[in-house]
Amino acid sequence: MNLPKTLPIAAISVASSLLLTGCFSSSAPSTSEGKRIRVAMMQPPRSALSPLSDDAFKLSRWSTAETLVTLDKDGDARPALATKWRRTGDKTWTFTIRQGVEFHDGSALTSQAVVRSLNAATQAAPKPRILDGVDMKVKASGGSTVTVTTADADPLVPQRLSSPQLSILAAKAYRGKTVSPVGAGTGAFVLKKVNGTTSATLDRNADYWGGKAKAAGIDVTFVPDGAARAAALRSGDADIVEAVPVSQAALLDEGQISEVPMPRTNTLYLNTEHGPFADPALRAAARRAIDAKALVKGVYEGRADVARGLLGPALPWAAKGRDGRTKTAKAGDPGGRSITIGTFTDRAELPEVATVLQQQLRDAGFKVKLEVREYANIESDALKGKFDAFILSRATVLDSGDPAAYLHSDFAGDGSFNISQLNDKSVDTTVRKAEATAAGDARRAAILKAETAILNTDAAIPMLHERVIQGDATDVVGSAKDPRERELVTNETYVK
Repeated sequence: MNLPKTLPIAAISVASSLLLTGCFSSSAPSTSEGKRIRVAMMQPPRSALSPLSDDAFKLSRWSTAETLVTLDKDGDARPALATKWRRTGDKTWTFTIRQGVEFHDGSALTSQAVVRSLNAATQAAPKPRILDGVDMKVKASGGSTVTVTTADADPLVPQRLSSPQLSILAAKAYRGKTVSPVGAGTGAFVLKKVNGTTSATLDRNADYWGGKAKAAGIDVTFVPDGAARAAALRSGDADIVEAVPVSQAALLDEGQISEVPMPRTNTLYLNTEHGPFADPALRAAARRAIDAKALVKGVYEGRADVARGLLGPALPWAAKGRDGRTKTAKAGDPGGRSITIGTFTDRAELPEVATVLQQQLRDAGFKVKLEVREYANIESDALKGKFDAFILSRATVLDSGDPAAYLHSDFAGDGSFNISQLNDKSVDTTVRKAEATAAGDARRAAILKAETAILNTDAAIPMLHERVIQGDATDVVGSAKDPRERELVTNETYVK
């Protein structure tokens, strides 16, 4: 959806609504075996729906691409394309591949196909986030088994393989310079067509190994403007709407919205490498200036939780045994230092959060400039450290159901998503210890130690934990309300 950058927000909302209505009105007709589901997604594809990017979560939410393992509500590994697995050594795991499964192009799921997909991920540049710091080799060890070997002992290999970025696709997906998931998955719906960053079409997979889908297909439209997404639900032009903005929730019927605590933290990342926030005292001054309660009450209308750490109420164990900050620097005097804060428009609340923070930091003695763009146009600059601070709504257990991967990606010196440009030996040591600890209470305690080390640097100031607001038309049955944002439309979802 290409709109002139000079349009006011109201005009953008109207234009988005018209585009959304037009797209859905041209959807394929319903069939006697079930209606099609019209879905309005928040973010357009960033990497042509490559499963090796964050676009993989769209493929997962549409039930088109699948992984060897899935996670239950507690984050424990459960069978998917692998029926069982066992640890055969400190550094090796063997997975048994489900038999009788076909890819959408009719080719068979085999151990060789699994090896091909996983090796594509391990050899990608950059690697999928779930493989940060992981040296993993995969080989077929039989007609129906695959052996995964890691350079270091890794107790979370099954959980890692649940990441949508490690989806298993047919050979046809890997024939070009980019990985194309069109017609190459194993899931309940076949991805038939992708119209750039505008829309996507999926049809029911009649031969799905997990049971035939109740819906005839899915018609997806990408609508970054939150007001337009909510308007589509009100007008009946969409059946399911991702991420309804807080400001729009009150305009919908209570029966149309579901609110779920998210493992997602709204965080202010501070550039520790250069600029004013290379000084720990000024990072502490910024932390002291922020009033998170005002953000929750004013911006989120009470539909969020004030952050006590990086990990929120979606992980109940995180509140137990947390030390919080133990050795932070004393706050210094900003003295009128100029800072630039970046954020993005895709999550409707973030520009408003930025405006409130701008005033809070000005009151504390900083001069503050804001730079707000769409996420696709600002991510690379954020990762290169071009801002003094960056506001990000960040999922903390997105990949493995375990926050250690997030802590490594965002805060380890070699992390691929290190917006703070942090390079701290204490952080690296505690993060790696957490990653090496076996699943269970000991691992959770180690994760909290790593969280404390990160908080002590003030490289990131967690402000609040979000709740997702999903919009469903009243005749939608069985849509997934998933805190990890991996599921949305399943084979059990349909429109009455």
